Amino acid sequence: MSIKPTMSTYEVGSGAGLTKKQIRSKILLRLKTQKEEDRNRKSKLIKDKLFRTPVFKKAKIVMFYISFDGEVNTQDMIKEAHRLGKIVAVPVCKRQRITIRPCVLQNKAELKKGPYGICEPAVKKYIKLEDLDLVLVPGIAFDKKGNRLGRGKGCYDYFLKRVTRDTASIGLAFDFQILPYLPATTTDVKIGKVVSA
Repeated sequence: MSIKPTMSTYEVGSGAGLTKKQIRSKILLRLKTQKEEDRNRKSKLIKDKLFRTPVFKKAKIVMFYISFDGEVNTQDMIKEAHRLGKIVAVPVCKRQRITIRPCVLQNKAELKKGPYGICEPAVKKYIKLEDLDLVLVPGIAFDKKGNRLGRGKGCYDYFLKRVTRDTASIGLAFDFQILPYLPATTTDVKIGKVVSA
C-alpha cells in the first residue's frame, strides 16, 4: 500500500510523539472546518477512485458507512452502488456491547438515528459477516502501514477482527487524514488499503 502524505498532512504533525487523543482532536477539527464544497469535490474524487478498484468492481455485497460529522461523503457512493446492482449494507451499532452488525440498506430506505447519532435503517435485515465482500471503513486518521485511528470506541477494530480473511477492507479519507505514523496497540486492526483525495 503506498500512501503519500501531502504537505497539508504536516499541519497536524507527523503523528510521532502525539497521543491518539491529540491526533483525534486535531483531525476532527479539520473535518468540521473543511469547506462543504471542498468536502463534496474530494468525496467525488474518492468515489471515482474507489469504483475503479478491482476489489470494488468484483464485490457483490459492500458494507458502506453512513457519513456524518465531516467524514468523506458516502451518500452518492451508496446511490451509485445501488444503481450498479450491488447489495449495500451499513453498520448498525449496539451500545450495550459496542458491537457492529451489517444491515441491508435498501434503495431509498427510511433511516433513523442510532445510539451514537449515526443514521441506520429503520427496518433491520441483517447480513452474515461471511457474506460481505468488501467493508469500507471510516476513520479519523490512517497511516502508511494501514493503521487506523477511529473515534475511540473500538467498534470497527472488534468488527474487523470478526470478518473473514476473504473480506477486503478499504479506508476512505481526505489527504489531511493520512499521517506518516500513528500510535497503534495490539487491539488495533490494520486495513488493507486507503483511498484518498
